[in-house]
Amino acid sequence: MNIPSVFWLVPIASVCALGMAWYFFRQMMREEEGTPRMAEIAEYVRRGAMAYLKQQYRVVLIVFIVLALIFSFMAYVLHVQNPWVPFAFLTGGFFSGLAGFFGMKTATYASARTANAARHSMDRGLRVAFRSGAVMGLVVVGLGLLDIALWFIVLNSVYHGDAKMLIIITTTMLTFGMGASTQALFARVGGGIYTKAADVGADLVGKVEANIPEDDPRNPATIADNVGDNVGDVAGMGADLYESYCGSILSTAALGATAFAMNPDMQMRAVIAPMIIAAVGIFLSIFGIFLVRTKEGATMKDLLHSLGVGTNASAILIAVASFVILYLLGIENWVGVSFSVVTGLVAGVIIGQGTEYYTSHSYKPTQKIAESSQTGAATVIIKGIGTGMISTMVPVVTISVAILLSYLCANGFSLSMDSVSMSHGLYGIGIAAVGMLSTLGITLATDAYGPIADNAGGNAEMSELEPEVRKRTDALDALGNTTAATGKGFAIGSAALTALALLASYVEEVKIAMERTVDAAGNFVSDTYGAINPTTADIAQFMDYFQVNLMNPKVLVGAFIGGMAAFLFCGLTMGAVGRAAQSMVEEVRRQFREIKGILEGKGTPDYSRCVEISTRSAQQEMIFPSLLAIAIPIVVGMALGVAGVMGLLVGGLTAGFTLAVFMANSGGAWDNAKKMVEEGNFGGKGSACHKATIVGDTVGDPFKDTSGPSLNILIKLMSMVSIVMAGLTIACGM
Repeated sequence: MNIPSVFWLVPIASVCALGMAWYFFRQMMREEEGTPRMAEIAEYVRRGAMAYLKQQYRVVLIVFIVLALIFSFMAYVLHVQNPWVPFAFLTGGFFSGLAGFFGMKTATYASARTANAARHSMDRGLRVAFRSGAVMGLVVVGLGLLDIALWFIVLNSVYHGDAKMLIIITTTMLTFGMGASTQALFARVGGGIYTKAADVGADLVGKVEANIPEDDPRNPATIADNVGDNVGDVAGMGADLYESYCGSILSTAALGATAFAMNPDMQMRAVIAPMIIAAVGIFLSIFGIFLVRTKEGATMKDLLHSLGVGTNASAILIAVASFVILYLLGIENWVGVSFSVVTGLVAGVIIGQGTEYYTSHSYKPTQKIAESSQTGAATVIIKGIGTGMISTMVPVVTISVAILLSYLCANGFSLSMDSVSMSHGLYGIGIAAVGMLSTLGITLATDAYGPIADNAGGNAEMSELEPEVRKRTDALDALGNTTAATGKGFAIGSAALTALALLASYVEEVKIAMERTVDAAGNFVSDTYGAINPTTADIAQFMDYFQVNLMNPKVLVGAFIGGMAAFLFCGLTMGAVGRAAQSMVEEVRRQFREIKGILEGKGTPDYSRCVEISTRSAQQEMIFPSLLAIAIPIVVGMALGVAGVMGLLVGGLTAGFTLAVFMANSGGAWDNAKKMVEEGNFGGKGSACHKATIVGDTVGDPFKDTSGPSLNILIKLMSMVSIVMAGLTIACGM
């Protein structure tokens, strides 16, 4: 089947995104870096960040080589997997790592330039930071769509003429999503451990014990803290959302291939539709980026409004464009499918607004946490945990409504649950996830902007710039905390929709695996379940065949293991941060004790030693939790079969989604409660209330920057691993 000419908009959009990313990078590099001291500090951070990333990529490369060899054995020796899988897996990881690398390189050059721009005006500081963050956003969507377009072209030429061409192509492409997810998990976990070890050490010893300001050059952990902001919140977040973006497009394309299998012409249109929507979203994201600006003396609400203008304009325009795109493509029930896209967009906005309400100190929940500091750190922690738990209601209800609406809109509001109705409805859920992430170029820009503003504040403090500059960078940083929390809520919301779509993709991959071992009559025969013809069976028949229902103990056990996996993963990553932070606290105390004159500003701290501790801890601690996420679906598949895996994915999705929202929002609220006190409320900096909120923020650090944001990758990685290993599950006779 020939590729429609409209498809070429996809690679064109990806090249445009990468071109604009290069333009914003060059524009940022033309800005002055400031005083020699500002340039020196920026160089320390840049060197530390790049050294960490190189070390991380060495470790991840070993893991990828081992996994690629396993996939090669499965494909070429056992013949239970498509032969293209090992290559797709490697390219997914490569492009994901590349996106994180480019984003972090930009961020480490942008921080000092943002601080210097803030010496002139708030608007100039915001524009430098935001457009530098836009490099991350545009690189992610550009590389993501480029990878998808190249694989689609290659596989289309290989399988051209095959009756099941598009089903084979889309399910094979899903495996490069596993490569992206694996790389993202290592980046998120490793970066999160690094940044929080440094942050906790710097806060507990510097602010609480030594009573010196945040980012004070006398604190040995300050440079490591600034490096950590980049490796965790830029490289980690970039790799994270790269796999979310690709996963939503690929899973929807796979569902389109299944839903319209009886109509080859419509099938091709349904497969490329999510790619076209994402391509148009790139152009609208670029338009939205140019709309972001503010005025001098802007309040937090003014700054939020400035970012909102850009993101909301892009969202509204892509909603309108979706109707036009799907109409011109001639998609069956194009109006309903368009409303599914709108459902995803609206859900993303509601989740973002809900997150902002619970984490910004412009609103009551965070203000109440700051107020509770008057009775000590314990009440700050209790109030923060309670706020985080309550905050899960908005995203959970929103996603639940979005799932139902997107399903019903796409299948013409049919409740019959026949195979056609289910296939079309699931396609609607998938395309809702695409809608939510279609303007990721600007959404991620608002997220990557946060650590750049944070580092700019650190640079201003260490360079001893005038108080007005620090005041401006603090305002930009507080805004960054809120946008980062919003971005994390947005990421986990899209993960929920994508993971649900991947459930249906898993069934399709199981079907393909069964077709490899049919008998002469075309039936797949199992000692446990009997015979079925995988070529003609629909989703409902597969569910009956494998007894995927709530009365099957395999499903229930799988669901319990999935829920446990989310908590186990969080426990391991929280413990890793705790151990790394202990080492950092001991090192900072040692330097204060042994290096004479540090606190008087006469001695020079050993910054490199703290950077080394964070790097070593992150490399050692990230391996076990990450490999566990890969191992659990394989073990469950071999022990409990398809029914157990379906239970695992549902349990992991429901527990992981709720837990991730709780952790991200608690952490964001604690952080901004501290910022509120630092602005002069309840005694201001150095007061007992300030120290109480620092303790709350310290507890919240691994919540919001390590364990919480890693969960949305865990959810999708378990789905991706299950899909890739479906052939092995079937081969084991389950």
